[in-house]
Amino acid sequence: MISATSLLQGQGSSGIAAFADRPPLHVVARRVLERRHTLAMQAASYGLGATVLLIYAHGGSIPLLVPAAFFLSGVTLIGIFAILSETSVNDRFEDHFLTLFQVGGHVAIQLGFLLAAPQIGYAFLNVVFLIFGVAALRMSPRQAAIAWTVTAVAVVQIFLFTATPVGMLVATTTERIAAGLCFVLTIGQCAFVGLYGDSMRKKLYKRGIELSEANQRIEELAELDELTGSFNRRCIMRMLDDEIDRAARSNTSCAIALIDLDWFKRVNDVYGHPTGDEVLRTFAITVFANIRAADRFGRYGGEEFLLLLPDTSEDEAVRRLDRLRAIIAELDWSAFSPGMQVTISAGVARLKPEENPETLLARADSALYIAKAKGRNRIVSV
Repeated sequence: MISATSLLQGQGSSGIAAFADRPPLHVVARRVLERRHTLAMQAASYGLGATVLLIYAHGGSIPLLVPAAFFLSGVTLIGIFAILSETSVNDRFEDHFLTLFQVGGHVAIQLGFLLAAPQIGYAFLNVVFLIFGVAALRMSPRQAAIAWTVTAVAVVQIFLFTATPVGMLVATTTERIAAGLCFVLTIGQCAFVGLYGDSMRKKLYKRGIELSEANQRIEELAELDELTGSFNRRCIMRMLDDEIDRAARSNTSCAIALIDLDWFKRVNDVYGHPTGDEVLRTFAITVFANIRAADRFGRYGGEEFLLLLPDTSEDEAVRRLDRLRAIIAELDWSAFSPGMQVTISAGVARLKPEENPETLLARADSALYIAKAKGRNRIVSV
C-alpha cells in the first residue's frame, strides 16, 4: 500500500543520527540524487496505494475521504523529508537517509489508516510488515531494535487494547479486485526486495574485489621506489634478509652487487636534476630488462642500487654484472643531452657461511670503493 520498495533504497548503513564530518561535494551531490530517486519512488508507491483505496471507495466499502487523506498524508511526509534533503540537513548525519525516522513515519501512517479503515486493516498491516522487513536489511542493530520495539508496541496496543475489528473485505467483485491488487503490489515489492538484495550482494562482491586490488596496489607502492620503479631500501633490505635465510636453509650460493652510477652528481650539476631523474629511470629499466625473474633489484640510496642474485656463484655474478656494465656504457645517452655518457661501477660479494646482511653489504661496499678507486666503469669482487 505504500513505499516499502523505496524504503529499501533509503536505508542507511550506520547509526540513527550520529554526526559525521561533512563529505566531499561530489559525494553530497550523489547522495542528493539518491534521495530524490528514493522519495520519487515513495510518492509513486503512495499513488498506487491510493489507487487500491479508490477501488474500495468506488465499491462503497470505505469513504472517498480515506484514499484522498492517505495520499495526502504520504505526500506530506515525503515533502518533509524532501525539504530536509534539499537543504542538506540529511548530510549532517551519518545515516543521511534518516532511515529510522522514515520507517517510523511510514509505519505510523499505515497504522493510523488501519484504525481509520479497519474493515480493510489487513491491507495496511501487510505493508507494515513489509516496511519493517525491508528496512531491517540495512539498519544497524540499534536502529532495528528501536524500530521493532516501537512497531511491536503499537501493533500490540491495537490488537489488545482496542475493539477495532481488523479485516479484509472480499464480499463483492470490486472488493475482491481491490484485495487482489493490494496483495499483487505487496508481492511485487517483495520480489523487488529479493532483486535489490541480489544486486547489493553483487555490488558488495565487486567492491570487495576492487578494495582487494586497491590494497594490493597500495602494498606494491609502499615497496617501490617512486622514481625508478625498483624496490625501495626498506623492501630490498627485507628481501636480502629473506634470501640469506633461504640460502642457509637450502645450502645454496647467493651473491649481491652494490651498483653505483659513476659521477652521477656531475650529471645533475651539468644537465640538471630532471635529466638526472631520467637517467636513473633509464638505468633501472635497462637493469630490469637484463636480470632473471628470481633476481631482486632495489634502490639502496641516491644513485646506489642493490642487486640480489640467488643461486649465483661469485664468478657468475661478476660476469653478469660486467655484461650489464657494458650494456649501460653502450646506451645512446646523448638522446638526453649531446655528449652525455653514463657508466656504472659495482662491488660484488658472495655470501659466506654464517654471514649476516651487515657484513655481506660491507664487503660489497668495499669492493665498490675499490672499483671507484681504480677509475670506475668496472666490476670488482671480494
